[in-house]
Amino acid sequence: MPTPEGNGRAEGADPGPWRVAVMDRRSEVGRPPYPSPPDGRPLARRDDLRIQGATGRISCVDASGRTRWTYAFDGRPNAAHVSGGRVLVTTDSLEYTPWGFLGPALLLDLADGTLIAELRGARGAALRGGRFLLGLEGYDFFDTWEHDRDGATVDSWRSYGHYVVGTGVRVVEADRRHPTGSRVVRLLPGGGIERGPRLTASVVPRPVVLEDGTILVLDAGVLRAVDRGLAGTVLAELLPLAPDRASGCISSLRRDGDRLTAVIAEPRPGHPTTHTVHTWTLALTRP
Repeated sequence: MPTPEGNGRAEGADPGPWRVAVMDRRSEVGRPPYPSPPDGRPLARRDDLRIQGATGRISCVDASGRTRWTYAFDGRPNAAHVSGGRVLVTTDSLEYTPWGFLGPALLLDLADGTLIAELRGARGAALRGGRFLLGLEGYDFFDTWEHDRDGATVDSWRSYGHYVVGTGVRVVEADRRHPTGSRVVRLLPGGGIERGPRLTASVVPRPVVLEDGTILVLDAGVLRAVDRGLAGTVLAELLPLAPDRASGCISSLRRDGDRLTAVIAEPRPGHPTTHTVHTWTLALTRP
């Protein structure tokens, strides 16, 4: 059934309130900014509880260090989200399957670790009242589902990517297609989608969300800002890349106080396993 769509505002002349200035840039041959495993860090926190993950198990630990419960399974947890007495954990499988290394998404009771439902999805986000978003891309999937506290599907959208949850839900899409149709969008009730600015890259790194809800996106070497109204602004052209060139790069964006660090790793010509890693330090200001 067709999905209703709306149109958000496209990139305009108004630069918005945020500014960046390049403080430093360096380039060197090195390792790309691959996503790293949690390495003992909590997957999620809620009040005095921590959700810890290791190969084969998920644990809930309180502030005193006491393990409240442990859930054992065949896989490796990679992220957790907590809401309304429930925990949603996305996992990797230990063996290659028709879905690659995608493992089950486990919905657990926060009180005792009981399995509520086994779902399918690669990326999740917590909503209120024990509800969650769960998304999947690939094999003709490009979908996000909303599940209630019992795991039932209560809404769905033809969109997938990085979820930004606030007064509503925005998605920085990642369709892995060339040419890409990815945008920054807002999910509306009943499967509706309000579409904002187009993206150049089919996959972008995790965005940075600022205090006023502005999303910063490192898109094919261009730092973009998208506000709550889906108005897009180019803040800096760091290393603009054509879509075919951008698809081979690995990027990251992080914030530390009033500083941003943007990293773009390009495969070296003739040496696909080695990269030239470009790193920018940016000052972030709001007049």
